[in-house]
Amino acid sequence: MRDTTAPRAGELRIDAPHRDLLDQVLDKWSLSILNELCERPCRFNELRRAVPAVTQKSLTATLRRLERNGIVERRVVATRPVAVEYRITPLGKTLRGPVDALLEWADAHMPQIERARKAFDATED
Repeated sequence: MRDTTAPRAGELRIDAPHRDLLDQVLDKWSLSILNELCERPCRFNELRRAVPAVTQKSLTATLRRLERNGIVERRVVATRPVAVEYRITPLGKTLRGPVDALLEWADAHMPQIERARKAFDATED
């Protein structure tokens, strides 16, 4: 049975909407794309060159998810030929601090994590 009471002060509660958002914003390609867009607005092909391992299909899907969540905005540039530019939104910029904190945590604890992985993998063999 699901607890529908409000979380207590300081209690972390991760519901489906939170999981969905985190999955979309912290997925394989989103962090690399957001890192590029934090520096400057980019056109689609600039992003493809900046993140060379991403396929066109994955880049398109990732940008659409980020746009849907209000993290990135898409702007048509009136040039010949017409171009599309992506830029991070003010809401998207607020992700920088939490993402940097997660990356700092990962850097600080990577040796422990690697030891744990090796120990786990050794017991699996």
